Formats: sequence, C-alpha cells, structure tokens
Amino acid sequence: MYQKVFKTTLLSAACMLSMASHANNQNVEQLFKTTCASCHGQELTGGMAGSLIDNQWMTEGTDTALANAIKNGIVSAGMPAFGATLNEEQIRTLVVYIREAGAKAKQAKQPESQMGKSFNTDYHKVTTKEVTKSDGIIWAMDFLPDGSLLYTLREGELWHMTKGGKKTQIKGTPKVWHKRQGGLLDVYPDPDYKNNGWIYLSFSKGAGKNSQGQEVAFTAIVRGKIKNGEWADQQTLFEAKPENHQNRGWHFGSRFAIKDDYLFFTNGDEGLQDGAQDITTQNGKVHRIFKDGRVPKDNPFYNEKGAQQTIWTYGNRNPQGLTLHPKTGALWSTEHGPRGGDELNLITKGTNYGWPKVTYGMNYNGTPITPHTDLPGMQLPVHQWTPSIAVAGMNFYTGNKFKHWQGDLFVGSLAKKQLHRLRIENGKVTEDEIILKGLGRIRDVVTAPNGEIYLTINDRNANQSKIIAIAPK
Repeated sequence: MYQKVFKTTLLSAACMLSMASHANNQNVEQLFKTTCASCHGQELTGGMAGSLIDNQWMTEGTDTALANAIKNGIVSAGMPAFGATLNEEQIRTLVVYIREAGAKAKQAKQPESQMGKSFNTDYHKVTTKEVTKSDGIIWAMDFLPDGSLLYTLREGELWHMTKGGKKTQIKGTPKVWHKRQGGLLDVYPDPDYKNNGWIYLSFSKGAGKNSQGQEVAFTAIVRGKIKNGEWADQQTLFEAKPENHQNRGWHFGSRFAIKDDYLFFTNGDEGLQDGAQDITTQNGKVHRIFKDGRVPKDNPFYNEKGAQQTIWTYGNRNPQGLTLHPKTGALWSTEHGPRGGDELNLITKGTNYGWPKVTYGMNYNGTPITPHTDLPGMQLPVHQWTPSIAVAGMNFYTGNKFKHWQGDLFVGSLAKKQLHRLRIENGKVTEDEIILKGLGRIRDVVTAPNGEIYLTINDRNANQSKIIAIAPK
C-alpha cells in the first residue's frame, strides 16, 4: 500500500503559496482545497499538476517522502515548499488524506464478494457458505471441544449452537449496559475447558451517572460455567475502580487470550484518549491477571504506587483483536486507530504503544492529533493501515483445509467490510491480501475444528448478523 511517492508537475508556486497562507485552523478537506486542489484537482485526479491517486510517483514511496515533498517542495518539478506555511500536524493530515483517496480509488476497482460463489485467492480457490443468522449484532464466537459453538449478541445474550445447528440461549448471563458500543462482548472458553468447564465473558457494566448527569459504564470481566442451559458459578475477575467509572459508551476494547495460567484482556481508551498514557487508570491498556482473577506480582507496574496493577501494556487506543501465535506463544493485537493508523501490534510486557502522543492517523473531523508517528520510548506497530479499515477480531490459521495458509493471520475489518490475510515473517508483514470484500462488517474470526474459517458478518443498519464459513472449493 505504501510503495508510492509524491509526484507533481510544474505549477504556479505563487498561487500555491498564496492559498497556503489561509490554511491554518482548517480541517483536512478545507486544507487540501485551499492549498492543493487548484493544481492537483478537487478529486485529486490532477489538473495543472499530476494525479495523486494513479500510483505514478517521482520519488520513493513512503509517508516520510510524501511529507518531505509537501514541506520542502520538489525544485526540479517546480513544486514549492510549504514548510513555512503549514505546520507538522497539517502536513501529516494531508498525507493521510492523500492515502485515503488513493485507497478509495483502488478499492473501487475491486469486485465485491458474493455469498456461495467460488473465487480465487493468491493460494487457494474457496467459497463461502452461511452457517447461521440472527437479529442483533453477533460480537464474538468460539468453539467448545465437542465442536459446538458459543456466540454473543451485543444486546446481552449468550447462545450455544450444536454441530447439528440447534441453537439455545444460555439463561442467567450477566446484565449488560447495552448502549452505543457497550453490551455483551467477548466469549472465550478456557483452553482446559474439558477439565474445568470455565467460560470467560467481557461486557460493559452500568455504573450510574457522572457529575454531569451522564450515564457511565466500565468493562467487566467474569467467568462462569454452563449447567443445564444456565449460566452458573459466576466469578468476577476484574472491575474498574469506582473512581475510574467514566466510560460514556465508547471503546470498551474487550478481547481475551489465555496463555498458561494467565488471562490477558484489552480495555479501550473509553473515548478519553489521554487516559491511555495514565497508568492509574484501566483505559487504553492490555491487562494481565491469573485466570482466577488474582494479580501477578511480576506485572510491570505491580509495585508502583497508585498504578493499576493489572496493566501489561499501555498507550493502546481500542484493541479489538487479541490472539496468541500457535507456535511461538507471542501475543498479538489489532487496534483501532482514529481516521487512519489502524495497527497490528506485538504485545510485550510494560511497553508503551504511544496513543495519543503518536499515531499514523488524524481526528475524524480531519483535524490533527499529533505530528508524531514515532517518539523515543514508544513502540511502533508491526503493520498499520492508513486509511483505516476498522480492524476487529483476528486469528492465526491452524486448520487442515488450507495448507498454504498455515500460520497466516486473518484479520476482520468493520468499516471496509474486508477479511485480510497477513503473512508474518521474521516479525514483519510480508503479505497483506484482501480475501473477502463487501459481505458485511467482519467482527470476529476463528478457525473451526473442521479446518474452515468462521466469520461473524454484521449489518449494522438492518441490525442483523450472520456466521459464515470459508471453505475450499
């Protein structure tokens, strides 16, 4: 995606510099219109200067090269420098805007996927088939050892579906705060489920009103067992401290992974971005506890006064994907960026992932967040998507149906309605293939016991969901 570079043809430096003088305090659409559009066109398709979306460039293809061209100009092509009239934040938003336009033009040429139709991928010929459907938003799913499936509906329901397709709602699950992005979220059977029967749930729990009279909630973590179709033996494993009950309905995060005796879970920044850098709060973090809720004493901030002892990493915006590599045991996360800068991160103890001090994105209204994509002491993502695809659930493929996908990472996309296949070699993403496009918002991905790949597909407008399978053709 990023092997492009800034290009331009001869243009009127006087005209461009005059328009740039009016650029301050504008969102990126206004900024492009007043600074760039007279030469590159309102739709970025070219005019006096060349197109910015046709993938034809003059210099090397990085975001840095593009930013430098805007800042310093290209003398040989007659492009003026804008470093004196645009600040670093504004230049960064222009880079994101140009990337968005290029990606939109490219995606418009890609065909939509069709249910039940076979199609070719880079390594396999596959088809899709419907497994089940439901009213509401299916947020998460996972398989039990007997091959049956558990899935959550965000409005607060846990369902069990047998291998034969019989569906039963599990009664007595926790009451959830179902507003905005809140509700019943992840479901995760214990890896030792055959012996202990534990199932882990995350959900938003109501916490009354704040001092402004607004309803608030927080991410709660529990485990329980299913007995005779009922939720039983519930244990509360984590709740935010009362002084940190502040989420008005955004960025609950809330994915699980279990390694040995440890339960990892994510908590988004709750729409309060500065809290991601504050180790006294739960928001904007990946947490680590024992499976029974105890806090490990070797957590990085366990002994720091006033710190949230469960923190494993911080500076995370809204991680909605979390999984372990099947061979190395390394913990990986996908994280929603703002407008631009969705991330794939390798999660390591005590690491600061930078939000909101560093990001590849900008605010949704096109205004800058920060000029920085890198700062000392903050970890860069292994891979990032600009424009945003709205990354969600993910899973390393470990089945036996697709031999050429062994160990590849499959990542769901909400906004772009895509399924991405990533190949990771020596800690770097070497392939990013779009497998599906357009069937719906893909919120979760799992490898089924039969080797197929199961996806949750949401239609937010219709408030309906499907679980579909990708199978060999």
